[in-house]
Amino acid sequence: MTIFDFHVHAFTDQLAERAISGLSDTSGITPATDGTVSGLRSLLRKRGISGGLLLPIATKPSQQTTINNWAAEIMGDGLLCCGTVHPDAPDVLEEVSRIRSLGLYGVKFHPEYQFFSPDEHKMFPIYERIAAEDLIAVFHAGWDPYGKERPLAPPQSFANIAGMFPKMKIVAAHMGGIKLWNDVEKLLAGRYDNLWFDTGVVSKYISDEQFLRIIRKQGAERVLFGSDCPWDDPDGEISLLERLPLTDAELERIFFRNAEELLDLKLSEQI
Repeated sequence: MTIFDFHVHAFTDQLAERAISGLSDTSGITPATDGTVSGLRSLLRKRGISGGLLLPIATKPSQQTTINNWAAEIMGDGLLCCGTVHPDAPDVLEEVSRIRSLGLYGVKFHPEYQFFSPDEHKMFPIYERIAAEDLIAVFHAGWDPYGKERPLAPPQSFANIAGMFPKMKIVAAHMGGIKLWNDVEKLLAGRYDNLWFDTGVVSKYISDEQFLRIIRKQGAERVLFGSDCPWDDPDGEISLLERLPLTDAELERIFFRNAEELLDLKLSEQI
């Protein structure tokens, strides 16, 4: 079966070693790759994965232009890319439009690294521009090793913006909020037609039973396969999905059909 990983990360060759070392020391996670683009492509091929969506993150306003140029340059040979903006950049709205002009597929946000909550008022003009440009807004959701005790992106924040911005396509990574599964079930799953979850790195943090309940409530048609590689080996999420009592049609949707529809392309023609 075709598999497309909707949630992967890599860094420039110059930054990869330092970035991977620092993040792995903080999180205690042994990375699955060396953090480079070539290392990512190699692992995806090794795992039988057709391609992935790379999600870069600008942790400073000054980084967004350089990162987006890099993302556009590395696309191809198995990788599609989102861009990123920093909410505090003075030209943030213009950069959202430039992301579209570069041929990137969406905008990646990480509230814990960019120090905002998804439902803050300062974000609303950014969301309006994302919707107008027909881009996807991809968010880290829930707990993060770098975050504070109280996550900045809980499920309630996505319920708020999904309702306020029904034309914006939202992906709440980590099944809507890593380690906040009860709130995901109560507040998010199955409630919003413009909200998708990805399965990034959840295999380490959720029971099979609750994972299946969330999929059933959300609907397999709005769940995307993702690993958060290199912070989990894609085999973890593949194994988790394959041991659940899901039909072949549901697995096909999660593994690649939903990504094709959300990205509005035939993956076989792009990767």
